[in-house]
Amino acid sequence: MLIAGFPAGAFQTNCYVVAPAAGEECVIVDPGQDATDGVDELLREHRLKPVAVLLTHGHLDHVWSVAPVCGARDVPAWIHPDDRHLLSDPAAGWSDTSAQLFGGLTLSEPDAVRELSDGAVLRLAGLELVVDHTPGHTRGSVSFRSPGEEIMFSGDLLFAGSIGRSDLPGGDYATILRSLATKCLPLPDDTVVLPGHGPQTTIGRERAVNPYLKEAAPHAGPTRGI
Repeated sequence: MLIAGFPAGAFQTNCYVVAPAAGEECVIVDPGQDATDGVDELLREHRLKPVAVLLTHGHLDHVWSVAPVCGARDVPAWIHPDDRHLLSDPAAGWSDTSAQLFGGLTLSEPDAVRELSDGAVLRLAGLELVVDHTPGHTRGSVSFRSPGEEIMFSGDLLFAGSIGRSDLPGGDYATILRSLATKCLPLPDDTVVLPGHGPQTTIGRERAVNPYLKEAAPHAGPTRGI
């Protein structure tokens, strides 16, 4: 599997392109602020043809460039229905104070939007990705797993040493702990976590050092690969 990415914009949100190999079809994950040039560069470098954009959630720093990226190549965006409204109303995902920072910024939905559901299996670009609904950061947060490759695109659910904030509209701390317990802790230790911000990590490392996973652990069921 080919995975390439870069931190986009002032928020340094990780945008990824994912394909079976160079020269094939791909999906794009979370094209954030000013991500279009970086996406174009990766597509040219690896000779990739995108077939879809996948969104881990609807916050502005993850969806800023979704409409132009989708529109330039006539591909759909996939998002959980609980976050779909954020595509056209980005201020709804932020506190009143934070929303003021974006002034009169307006976004719009791509021409084609498809909705994600928990447990769905996406077969796109020769890839198989499992959708896990992981609310707590937003109501419609999801992560994407490639089970055969033991890879997880965690969005803003899980970071190296930390987790996503839960104090914005739609966030809830108890809910994000439940998502960590039910969707992260059961995964094998060697699962590579590619987060929405910061460096990659593994489930095993986070199980050992992340205080939030330790807090979530009592709520988890049986684990695998320990």
